[in-house]
Amino acid sequence: MNPPVPPPPDEADPLVKETRVRRDRRRRHEAEGEASALRRLAQIGVLGWMIVTPALLGLFLGRWLDRELASGLFWTAPLLMVGLGLGCWSAWRWMGRA
Repeated sequence: MNPPVPPPPDEADPLVKETRVRRDRRRRHEAEGEASALRRLAQIGVLGWMIVTPALLGLFLGRWLDRELASGLFWTAPLLMVGLGLGCWSAWRWMGRA
């Protein structure tokens, strides 16, 4: 069995990898053309729901915990912020892949 061949030195360079990603994106754009207005609106809608849904889940979970534990707003505010942070993080990652 032959030992695995390491990649060429330029493959490990982040600049080379990013350049290839941009080149592939440009080629895909040239082949497919500009996205339609409806597609862009759909992307904005999905992006909004990606942020709002975890925030609402955190809000509802926090309100339920506060009601069960009679703790005022002790859980609502932090879980809302956690949900909002998770939603923004997932939206950021989703936009980075597009």
